[in-house]
This record gives sequence, structure tokens and C-alpha cells, in this order.
Amino acid sequence: MANVSLSLGPQSYDVHVSNGALESIGYLCSNARLEGKAAIITDSNVAPLYAERVCRSLEDSGYTTSQHIFPAGEAHKNLSTIETLANEMVQAGHDRTSFIVALGGGVVGDMAGFLASIYYRGIPFVQIPTSVMAQVDSSVGGKTAVDIEAGKNLIGAFHQPRLVLIDPTTLTTLSPRLLREGMAEMVKHAAIRKPGMLHTLRELADEIDLGFTLATIDRLPDIIAANIAIKARIVEEDEKETLGIRAFLNLGHTIGHGIEAALPYGELLHGEAVSLGLRAALFLSRRHAGLSAGEERDVLEVLRTLELPLTLPAGVEIDRALALTASDKKFQNGSIRFVLLKQLGYPVLSKEITCDDLRDALTHLQH
Repeated sequence: MANVSLSLGPQSYDVHVSNGALESIGYLCSNARLEGKAAIITDSNVAPLYAERVCRSLEDSGYTTSQHIFPAGEAHKNLSTIETLANEMVQAGHDRTSFIVALGGGVVGDMAGFLASIYYRGIPFVQIPTSVMAQVDSSVGGKTAVDIEAGKNLIGAFHQPRLVLIDPTTLTTLSPRLLREGMAEMVKHAAIRKPGMLHTLRELADEIDLGFTLATIDRLPDIIAANIAIKARIVEEDEKETLGIRAFLNLGHTIGHGIEAALPYGELLHGEAVSLGLRAALFLSRRHAGLSAGEERDVLEVLRTLELPLTLPAGVEIDRALALTASDKKFQNGSIRFVLLKQLGYPVLSKEITCDDLRDALTHLQH
């Protein structure tokens, strides 16, 4: 089992990565001294695949469990669903001594983590991510949130999990599209901290059309752990994003969130929006930070190999995407905090990007 530790004082925790690790969740929860009832929060896609196995492992370790399933998809990542889940937990007898297990992709992790942060004013939770996106990024770091009409992830809280368990074998059930979109976050990690990983991602891209084979799965724990380690070190330096360091993880996300929100939620997958945002950030990095054309080309080549989108989908109006970008959390007092690359592995946080720059970047994505 590959372990990555996050050193966050009293909120420190371990990320456990291993093929077949799903069966160990009961033991790991006991080892983390979690007590009380366990509420498994999952969605309608993941529940039939893994919920019973998770419940069985927890019950074998002495926990009482209940399952709480909501409809899959970003369209249900909202306060209304949170209220429904909270009421179900109350009816199932959960109180301040209970803990939540988030079983699913990024939407499930965000929803369950946010619910854990507010249920009885905060209870522990555990992450079991089952998508590439969640395994390499969103399950680690303690950001939880839901969407509202004004924008993505605008209502949320910092709430660190007690532990994270990652079983890469859960990726074998994913479609090529879902595998590709999750790898957009791997490309981001490579761009900000470990450019040499781009070669590994090009190799993985060649194997996606057939799905992740067992041979590929054997390599994944180390690849996933390497991505988590990148994020873990940044989170340790700047947990609440007050120093500007954690903002580097937002490379590609400022414009990406605006594009994603400009379409009906779920029409464009998050990683697909990040891919577009990365291309926009590379364009602005060439203009304002001195990124070389060769390094821009290196990143774009990997995104193309992964068959991630690099041009705006039909239906995205630039004015609407621009307005939604301006409502993103990365704006402070009307000033844009935009992550650029001086060169691969060297991100910078710039306040020099103007609305005209953002419009130019969005226009660039039309071609």
C-alpha cells in the first residue's frame, strides 16, 4: 500500500493507495479511532457497484451503517440535495457521534464533505474516491462545496477528512471519457510541479481507448500517489489558501469554471473544462509570464493525446463565460488572481490579468 501523509497538526491524516484496498475500509476507520455509526453517502451510479462492499467491511469491524443515495451528476450538487441527505441521516439515527463515508467521484466527495462540515456543526468524514479526478485531486485537501445558480462551488467549507482510501481498481468501470477528464488534473500537477510526469501521462493516454487494463492498474498506485504528494505538499504549506501558494492548484480553473458554468451543469465534465482553462492559461502565460512556445506545445500535446477538448463547445457565449469567470472565488476585491506559468514547474500568481485578457483568452479558445 502506497501511503501519503498530510501534516496539518491536529488535522493530519493519511492517504492510503492500493489495488483492492476497498475491503480495508473498516480496519482503517477503526485504526483512525472513528467511532459511532457510519453514514455512507454515494450516488446512483456508484452505489450498485461498491456500497455493499463498503458496508460489509465497516460492519465486519463493528460499525452500524446506513446508505444515503442521491441522483448522480453535477446538477444535483446543491443545497436542496444536502437538506435531503441531512434529513435522511437524522431519520436513520445519526447524531454528533456519527461519521460520514464519501463513496464516489468529485461530486460525492464535495457533497458529503460539506454535509459533514455542517451536520451537528461538524462531524468526521472519510473519503473513498472512485474516479480519476477525485483520486488524484478533489478527495485530498479539505475543500468541500456545492454549486448555486451564481457559480460553481460558491457555498462550502474547509473540512479535512479523517482518512482517504484510494482503490485504483474502481477505475476499471469508468468510460474512456471519464478516465480522460480526470487526467486533466494530472496534467495540471505536472505543469506546476513535476514536468517530467507529462511523459508518463502520454503513455497512459495510449491505453485509455480499451479502458484501464490490469497491467495499467498495477502501475496506477504509484502514479496516483505521486499526484497526491504534489497536492499534499502544497496544502501543507497553505491549507486555507491565505498565502497564495495553494492557489497554484487553480491553474486552468478560473476560466475553466466560467466555461463549465456557462453550460447546463454536467454537459461539460469538470476535467474537460479544466483542459480548456489550461489552454487559456498557457496562452496568457505566453503573453504575460514568459512561458516558451515549446513548453506550451508540450502541455497541449498531452491534452490532445488524451483527446481532451481544446476549443470551446458550441453554445458557450463568451460574454456569459466572462461574467461567470468574474464571479469566481479567485477574484478578490474585484482583482483577478490568475495562475500563470513562467516555465513548466514554476507557477506564479498574477494580478495583472485584465478582463480584456480574459476575453482574448476565451476568443483564442474558439479556434
